Amino acid sequence: MNFPLPKGYRFAGVCCGIKPSVKKLDVGLIVSDLPATAAGVYTQNLVCGAPVQLDRRRTPGRGFRVIVTDSGVANACTGAEGLRNAEKMGDLAADAIGTEGKSALVLSTGVIGVQLPMDRVEAGIKNAVSQLSDTYEAFENAEIAMMTTDTVKKMVSRTVPLQDGTVVTFAGMCKGAAMIGPNLATMLVVLLTDVSLNPETAQSMLKAAVDETFNCISVEGHTSTSDTVLFLANGAVGPQNLCPEDEKAVGKTLLELCQELAPMIPNDGEGITHLITIDVNGCPDRASAKKIAQTIANDALVKTAICGADPNWGRIISASGRAGVPFDPMKVSLRVNGYDLYRDGTPLDFDREAVSESIRDNRETRFELFFKEGNGSIRFWTSDLTTEYVHLNADYTT
Repeated sequence: MNFPLPKGYRFAGVCCGIKPSVKKLDVGLIVSDLPATAAGVYTQNLVCGAPVQLDRRRTPGRGFRVIVTDSGVANACTGAEGLRNAEKMGDLAADAIGTEGKSALVLSTGVIGVQLPMDRVEAGIKNAVSQLSDTYEAFENAEIAMMTTDTVKKMVSRTVPLQDGTVVTFAGMCKGAAMIGPNLATMLVVLLTDVSLNPETAQSMLKAAVDETFNCISVEGHTSTSDTVLFLANGAVGPQNLCPEDEKAVGKTLLELCQELAPMIPNDGEGITHLITIDVNGCPDRASAKKIAQTIANDALVKTAICGADPNWGRIISASGRAGVPFDPMKVSLRVNGYDLYRDGTPLDFDREAVSESIRDNRETRFELFFKEGNGSIRFWTSDLTTEYVHLNADYTT
């Protein structure tokens, strides 16, 4: 399999019984054999999990050796005990590979308001250490160990040559299928590279990439308690100082990695039948374009229309008008799956059955909105809303 992995990392994913099914992997380790720079971007929900609080204090910084993950228990809304457990989870992982607790970062996802079963977590970490490997299969197991209601694995990798011929490798994994709504969502993302970066550069690159990608996805608009994107750069292939051209290439590759990963989350939204890509163009600025795109993305009437393959374009136009962004309604146009439905504030004649068929017969539906207010534009991803989504979330803990 052509899936290059960055040098100097090892991975493992094991089952320790956190999830109800004893057969599911639920504890993972991502170990850097060299002390790595780490950067992080986190949920904007004031109610955030204990691991988020721990990682937020520690990043950006240097000297990180391990990320430990669990799925099944989010360790959120768990009070002082939850904070102690998050720190202990990091300490256990660090001790297991022979390093200090401050060199560990922690990721948790699952049910809110439940304390971690620390005896199982400890046993899982010890088991995972014995299985650490730099193979694709180990990387895959670490990804699976982060998954909750995900139905597919979400992993990408790519390489980029530097000016001196050095080939730098990036790899990323993420989980998420619901509670998805910027800023960030019930998702965990780990991005790795073997180039050397200082903490400030890594943080700047990560924030720029996340703003364009993971902060432009939504399933139902709920910003969760556990959302975390971590970026590790361990310098296993060097060089220690990047020239401006190489730094630009590294940042661009990180963005491309995130651009590939981010849509995988709404495309795996619980019970969904369509991934919806929303392109908004011609707004006063990017922030205005994002407000409009996000309002459309989270509109239940828009989402249910796509579920039913109904080209009810009025819902899309109406949603754009309630986004709080001033624009001239007579200068708005809309295209769906390449069909022009609305131009300069006026409805167009179109083949309703053909448009309906284009929605029904394809996994992805694309909205293109055009305004004449400026140069601001954005691409945003969301999903439709189905009865299966309602069932899954109505019965989540019962």
